[in-house]
Amino acid sequence: MDVATLPPEVQEYIYSIEEKADKAVRAWENRYASLEEQYKLLLLQKFGRKSEKELLEERQQFLFDSEESTPPEQDTEDSTTVIKAYQRKKPGRKPIDESIPREEVIIDIPEEEKQCACGHTLTRIGEETSEKLHVIPPKMWVERIVRPKYGCKACEGSGDEENPAVRIADVRPAIIPKSIATPSLLSFIIVNKFIDHLPYYRQEKRFERIGIHISRQNMSNWQQAAFEKIEPLIERLKEHIHSGPVINMGETPVQVMGESEKKNTSKSYMWLARGGPPKKPAVLYSYRETRGSRHITDILNRFSGYLQTDGYEAYETALAGNADIIHVGCMAHARRKFHEAAKASKKAGSAQEAINKIKKLYAIEGTLHGKELSPEQFVAERKALVEPVLEQFKEWLEKRSLQVPPSLLLGKAIRYTLNEWPKLVRYLDSPYLTPDNNVAERAIRPFVVGRKNWLFAGSPKGAESSCAMYSLIETAKQNSVNPNDYLIKVFELAPSARTTEDWKALLPWNIDP
Repeated sequence: MDVATLPPEVQEYIYSIEEKADKAVRAWENRYASLEEQYKLLLLQKFGRKSEKELLEERQQFLFDSEESTPPEQDTEDSTTVIKAYQRKKPGRKPIDESIPREEVIIDIPEEEKQCACGHTLTRIGEETSEKLHVIPPKMWVERIVRPKYGCKACEGSGDEENPAVRIADVRPAIIPKSIATPSLLSFIIVNKFIDHLPYYRQEKRFERIGIHISRQNMSNWQQAAFEKIEPLIERLKEHIHSGPVINMGETPVQVMGESEKKNTSKSYMWLARGGPPKKPAVLYSYRETRGSRHITDILNRFSGYLQTDGYEAYETALAGNADIIHVGCMAHARRKFHEAAKASKKAGSAQEAINKIKKLYAIEGTLHGKELSPEQFVAERKALVEPVLEQFKEWLEKRSLQVPPSLLLGKAIRYTLNEWPKLVRYLDSPYLTPDNNVAERAIRPFVVGRKNWLFAGSPKGAESSCAMYSLIETAKQNSVNPNDYLIKVFELAPSARTTEDWKALLPWNIDP
């Protein structure tokens, strides 16, 4: 049937039906493509590589992708490509650290073989050396403390009313009084749990193998008792974090038993804040029962400066009306969404194009950090180099947002980046900011790894004390201080600390392990 021969009102009706049908087909095609992407992404998250680094084969596949989209940007004659210097690694085993004690063993030939057939004695003309590493299982020793007691047999103390009849030296201050736990034992246990991720029940078995019987309950009680002693140090840590120009925050779920009016299977959250002066960074873990914005307000109380986070909306809620804190976004989270789109989509060209644009920002950042620039020079040069790249990137995002369905992963990545754009570009304003929140992500990773081993916290108090231990350990690591040595010193000196200055003296940059 020729539609042109039909009456106008019939033609209009047929055209409207065809238009509706076309829209319905496109909608179902987009719906199918979205579900297919989600399914593929779930498979990749379950069985694929978690790293966002691209393999050579993954990069190669983009050469053969075809997509009806704007062609990738071509470098102009003025553009430059920054390539990091490459140094080939020397083959062979790395030498053993010179600080490890050496014991020399000489393997010599018998004396009779040192005589030559000509009758002369052989002369030593050199030697061959090699090193082998030995290990001795952990050894424990008992410090037996003896305090002699003195009394007067003549008068039995009646002649000296101002002093006791029996005299004995005072007990030395201890982190856990009337306990066998010494600072070294306590530090050993804490480090095993919070750095090497060994739950207390595993440590209990390890102690048994060397003939020591320390129950997991004792270890848990010692952790709690140590936390109660060092609480003022944690407060000083929080003050120190607030004294810097930038705080990086993040949060991750944790399961805590015995919470009031909550099931044991429900989620609680471990919040992390990293801040302080740039050369003395500190990390603070905080346990909270929810992920609500009020916890952000509490952690940031009286802070003034930049706050860098991911795109979680509770941060915006917490900062509403707060003129003292400038919220900065995380470019790594935007890149991650494009990375997911590139992995899950059949046509990954546009997603990879966005990733390449973000790579340019990081290349510029790496180049600038390699120069000796004052803070003012760094900000000025970074803006001059980065702003044109950001402007091109935003134009590309706005154009592609009109071409890509918002239900697809690429559409979601574009929408997320555009929504976060004002916060994503604020890192240009301060030399102490970076394009992403990765310092917080890295600081929270040890907790995430440990959670896979100990699974849950036995009580809210246990979660709080774990936060304190993680805070001290990660702060020590951030300042290149050996966590085990640092904790030993803290546990030795904490019982004698009284004033605020005493506690400040126990921060990692003020203590010599």
